[in-house]
Amino acid sequence: MTRSLRSLLLLALLPAVLAAQGWPLHGHDLGGQRFSPLRQLDTVTVSRLAPAWRYHSGISATFQATPIVVDTVMYLSLPGSSVVALDARDGHERWRYAHQSRTAKPCCGPANRGVAVARGLVYVGTVDGRLVALDARSGAVRWDVTVAEYQGSSETTRQLRADDPLSTVGATGQTGVGIGAAPLVYDNTVFVGIAGVGYGLHPDQGLAVVGLAGQYGRPGLMAAFDARTGRVKWRFDVTAPGWEGAFRATTPDGVPLPRSLGAERAALAAHAEAWRYGGGSIYSTPVVDAARHLLIFGTGNPSPQMADASRPGDNRHTSSVVALDTRTGKLVWATQLVPHDRWGYDVASAPVLLDVTVDGRRVPAVAHAAKTGWVYVLDRRDGRFLFKSAPFVPQRNLFTPPGPGEGVVVAPGIAGGANWSPSAYDPTRHLFYVAALHLPTRYIAHEVRRPDGTVLQYASTQQTGEASGTLTALDLGAGGAVRWQVTTAEPLVGGVLATAGGLVFSGLGQGRFAALAASTGAELWSWTGSAGVNAPPITYQVGGRQYVAVAIGGNALFGFPQGDLVMAFALPQ
Repeated sequence: MTRSLRSLLLLALLPAVLAAQGWPLHGHDLGGQRFSPLRQLDTVTVSRLAPAWRYHSGISATFQATPIVVDTVMYLSLPGSSVVALDARDGHERWRYAHQSRTAKPCCGPANRGVAVARGLVYVGTVDGRLVALDARSGAVRWDVTVAEYQGSSETTRQLRADDPLSTVGATGQTGVGIGAAPLVYDNTVFVGIAGVGYGLHPDQGLAVVGLAGQYGRPGLMAAFDARTGRVKWRFDVTAPGWEGAFRATTPDGVPLPRSLGAERAALAAHAEAWRYGGGSIYSTPVVDAARHLLIFGTGNPSPQMADASRPGDNRHTSSVVALDTRTGKLVWATQLVPHDRWGYDVASAPVLLDVTVDGRRVPAVAHAAKTGWVYVLDRRDGRFLFKSAPFVPQRNLFTPPGPGEGVVVAPGIAGGANWSPSAYDPTRHLFYVAALHLPTRYIAHEVRRPDGTVLQYASTQQTGEASGTLTALDLGAGGAVRWQVTTAEPLVGGVLATAGGLVFSGLGQGRFAALAASTGAELWSWTGSAGVNAPPITYQVGGRQYVAVAIGGNALFGFPQGDLVMAFALPQ
């Protein structure tokens, strides 16, 4: 091989090499495996890991972002949808975009889960339902488009009896439109979904929710925009006519659901327009099967949340894994994990693309760590259910409907199981790593007569005080068996990173950030800070040095201490 040919070959391979050394996509790769090929840090060297740099954003709030690293620059969204560019070697700020929301009170809080970076632009979905493109060198706005507008609905409680529990709710809350998930750029297209459309009253009391039947909300939305101009290419509404579906009596894996199918069919005519308010928020970044032109993502619970009287039927495409054609937005397949969801079992955690062996054959698959406490594995060609893992959290009274009086305690509860936290997959070990919550929920059914004689039926939740977390390695080469599990004193919400160095990184509660052996779960290193480590960690390499970085800013919803810190760790020089 001549020197000139060798040079051309190296030049052609350079983008792939740089991508492997950086963290170019929210899930590291199009399939969202969150697995890095870097191995400078391994089960031996990780014991010497030490802080390399730290960055304070000045915004102390729920911090869930996954940093993106391209070349020597880290791009990071902050609470409230602002964006900063940092030097990935020392953490100094290069530029900052300060987002100005057009909504005084965003529907879904300040959290933002990250940006996308491609061809000199940085893309961020915002708390007020916009998609903004920034110049990657300067942070200047190149374009700003509205993904969806919706002013929201609220329900007052003034006409209820004074002794009814709902009358004491101080802040009834509202629904609306916001974007928390990081966008994804593929094939000159930006894909982004909206949240906030699964209506429920949130009385600002931790994880409590009140579900009230009625015409509230709108369909969830996944949209595609031209990456250069911001022009809309297509839009897909999660709910549409025919959303009543087949009135399924079981989940796709055959677990019976307690439904009154006859009563639902009888009520259908009176609620023919319910799909217009149907919900199906999108909480996480989609993944792409490039060979099949598939965009795959999860959808949230139907609207209204928990209260099912005004939405008979399966409420199709909510609480589902959905696959669209990347080029047209047309539905290819959808698998509803919980038909007629009454528990808030959103498909919130990002799907992961991988291959599994079923009956001796290699099958292209998609795996999802669910709020129900299982990892579901589907054939990604058609959505067919293949198998589910062993439970990764305790399960109790699963799929039992809300009860009167003191209600019924269900585990996993409304928070999961696996919530929005992304999982990681090590293809060399066939191990799927899930950070999860054990927060049993008390679901209570209420019935109250209004002064005008009408009867109001609704549901509410209470937390039980029982709380812990699990970090679990599931062997998808052995049908999803538990290879190892670590139990923590606090619920785990944030995310997992796996590396070729045989390591798994995750927050472990109580302000701890830790590295564990990928094969055994043995803790090899940890660091403790003053705020919660409730964001997904990443790793990257610059100048021959491997770093591990994570946002440390807690999570108000789960009561974890908040902060404004980004930390990067590396081996001492």
